[in-house]
Amino acid sequence: MSVTPTIDATTWKRAGKREWWGLAVLVLPTLLLALDMTVLHLAAPHLSADLKPTSSQLLWILDIYGFMIAGFLITMGTLGDRIGRRRLLLVGAFAFGVASVMAAFANSANMLILTRALLGIAGATLMPSTLSLIRNMFQVDSQRTLAITIWMTGFIVGSAIGPLVGGLMLEFFWWGSVFLLGVPVMLLLLIAGPLLLPEFRDEQAGRLDLVSALLCVATFLLVIYGIKSSARDGLSLLALLVSLSGLAVGWLFVRRQRLIAQPMFDLGLFANRAFSVSVVAMLLTILALSGAWLLIFQYLQGVVGLTPLQAGLVMLPSALVQTAASLLVPRMARWLKPSVLVSCGLLLAVMGFVALMLVSGRATVGLLVLGTVIMGAGVMPMMILGTDLVISSAPPEKAGTAAATSETAAELGMALGIAVIGTVGASVYRRQMTDSLPAGLSPEQYEVAVDTLGGALGVIEQLAPEAASQVLLSVQMAFSEALHVNAFIGALIMATTAVLTAVCLRQVRLGASSH
Repeated sequence: MSVTPTIDATTWKRAGKREWWGLAVLVLPTLLLALDMTVLHLAAPHLSADLKPTSSQLLWILDIYGFMIAGFLITMGTLGDRIGRRRLLLVGAFAFGVASVMAAFANSANMLILTRALLGIAGATLMPSTLSLIRNMFQVDSQRTLAITIWMTGFIVGSAIGPLVGGLMLEFFWWGSVFLLGVPVMLLLLIAGPLLLPEFRDEQAGRLDLVSALLCVATFLLVIYGIKSSARDGLSLLALLVSLSGLAVGWLFVRRQRLIAQPMFDLGLFANRAFSVSVVAMLLTILALSGAWLLIFQYLQGVVGLTPLQAGLVMLPSALVQTAASLLVPRMARWLKPSVLVSCGLLLAVMGFVALMLVSGRATVGLLVLGTVIMGAGVMPMMILGTDLVISSAPPEKAGTAAATSETAAELGMALGIAVIGTVGASVYRRQMTDSLPAGLSPEQYEVAVDTLGGALGVIEQLAPEAASQVLLSVQMAFSEALHVNAFIGALIMATTAVLTAVCLRQVRLGASSH
């Protein structure tokens, strides 16, 4: 009979070889999830040609994965606290592998939507499990910060190699091959996990409240759906009603947590300043970044004319610098308080946004790359130390809940960035195109070109060379202006977050709240 360890601060010890090998196992799902988020967009044209989904089905294929992850994160994090974080991780890994095979061989759009939904639910088990296990395996502050740095590097590497790996696989194999990337990774996790990962759970947590779980899932599914619908189709009454319904369900969830004896989610976590400020700062940071990145890849492919593979190669310097910067954060954290290191990093990121505001046309691609490099390096202290503060400020037995809260903040920030800042950018693009398009286009061509960058590029292919060059110039000017506005908004948000962390975290030190 196995006994789950009880975490006692008086017995904390340094991690040994087994814990560090275990960390290597925990990096595998982070690498895979980051890679999985990028490759499907490359495969979309190929699967569209094969499965022939409607436009609505294609959007669900692309979006349902993120919906399910965001909706189930909190529930899965609290479930891991109750049944065991290693157990949840292994069950989720098995489910992810099975769903990956099903997605790879899906023979209809509806089947692919279903399997992508299953992948999202399985993916929601992986992130809070890995991060909460790191919290329990690495009890010394300096080791935990380094472990989170390595864990975060998995995201960076996965995001960087996603377009490269996806492009190569689609060059030689069918679209379903991109889903099979997860199978060997999950097999390795299932084999090595039981050998290298300890089990942790909260023995006092009680049973999971199913009503709270359903309310929590419904809250995030409705809110995220409403936000993404607004980003895709513009603000509508339906999207507004869905979002408001989600907020109403969220109010019921919070009210229930206050009333029942054993709440699913401990609202008292937000009473800790390090926890609450770090969660808000994480959301704002991701919001600013996602609003800019939404246009950066479109700019490289639509305005500059690069292929997805070439765009991925152009962005490699940013990933390399991010990796190097992340490795410096644990060393700098020994000498600088989190408030200083995080706020200075965010102010550096503001300079990256300023560089994006100066980009214009093909001649300034180097400036765009420089901007992304500075942005990436500047946000690493926030991403690493913010995550560390969130999970270390919570009691060890609540690590799963804390980790899930951190990941949910990131998902919400991404959705809001795409919806809010993305909508502003689209509005700027349409206004600029309306003012600058040359005469001579048919009403249909005019409407399509004004609506989206992709539509404008399609119109250009139909025109004579002289007219095409004039429209292309309008497109470049309009999309550059949209990028400038998005970067300006991102800079304001990042500067605000820098002030927030400098003021509200000035008395906080790593590990101080957990020791």
